[in-house]
Amino acid sequence: MNQETTEPSFADLFQESSSKSLRRLEPGQKITATIVGHSGNSVFLDVGGKNEGILDSSELMNKEGELSATIGDKVEVYFLKSAGGAQLFTIKLGGGKNTTHLEEAWRNAIPVEGLVKEEIKGGFDITLGGSVRAFCPFSQMGLHRVDDAGAEYTGRHMTFLITRFEENGRNIVVSARALLEQERERQKEALQESLEEGGTVHGTISSIRDFGAFVDIGGVDGLIPISEIGWSRVEDIKEHLTVGQEVTAVIKKLDWKAGRITLSLKETLPNPWDAAREEFTEGSTHSGIVARLTTFGAFVTLAPGVDGLIHISKLGGGRRINHPREVLEEGQEIEVKIEGIDNETRKISLAPTDYVSSESEETAEKDEYKKFISEKKSVKKQEEAVGSLGALLQEKLNNRLK
Repeated sequence: MNQETTEPSFADLFQESSSKSLRRLEPGQKITATIVGHSGNSVFLDVGGKNEGILDSSELMNKEGELSATIGDKVEVYFLKSAGGAQLFTIKLGGGKNTTHLEEAWRNAIPVEGLVKEEIKGGFDITLGGSVRAFCPFSQMGLHRVDDAGAEYTGRHMTFLITRFEENGRNIVVSARALLEQERERQKEALQESLEEGGTVHGTISSIRDFGAFVDIGGVDGLIPISEIGWSRVEDIKEHLTVGQEVTAVIKKLDWKAGRITLSLKETLPNPWDAAREEFTEGSTHSGIVARLTTFGAFVTLAPGVDGLIHISKLGGGRRINHPREVLEEGQEIEVKIEGIDNETRKISLAPTDYVSSESEETAEKDEYKKFISEKKSVKKQEEAVGSLGALLQEKLNNRLK
């Protein structure tokens, strides 16, 4: 009785081998390969083609010098070139002891790993592959400027693109920013499908400037202008936010062509004007704090996020002044009366409680004059009444004497 065998015949193996064609790859092309073996300094890869792929084993070594991957593991690799019937690959040039392919990395835009050794004039001294020196300008170390670049980058292992390779490798310039921008562009394309004005995003404060705070929202940076930090006036952003802080913000405006995303932090906070509509009514008096002095008047804080304006013409107690600082100072407490309020534009007109307008003075003078005339007429009538009474009594006395 013949037994059927499940083992493939030589013809089957030959047919399978013949059916595989050489996979054509472009230098710098990134693919996913499977580890199929290891010998000496080489790791053998199945790259889906007829020829086998070879990776330097030092790229997969851990700190203890042991291979960190096993047969069957999948790795992402970059194709370097074909040599001796084999295809040479790398995970990240400069990551191991292999320093022979830096020119290929430059020509084919393959990332390289380097150690930021020290800060020098204009940038940093970078070590590639343990011994090859390269230079990275300050502007190419990251997407944003940092206050203390030396403390931020020195001693770090980072990934770079070689932007200049001259004099057989004696003059190498690298950029970390170029890689970060590429990654940002990929993430940006995905975000364009999901972000919309009015939506809410979560991110991390990546940089703070005088005009606002940049927020990394996972692929692109949005800007929270200083006016959108809070409902109250913000003088120093660093008193409210710190780099690395996680925030939730509302998307105010999206301009993908210009690469601008405007965010608002204050719109995630309660609007103080909702309560102000009921608390601050025309004609009511309140205590406030002088927040800011300008050439045209004084801004007074009535409540957090609610300011009103006293026009300069209402300051000075009746005398003309050139600037509000002649009679007020920032931080001073003052009693004010609300003369007008516009809830739509969120503007409140104020006046000191002891302020008397020229119209009021004129009205007061008219009232005083009317009062004077009225009193004068009353006295005259009384005098006339007294005179009439005297005449009547004199007449009666005369009649008795007759």
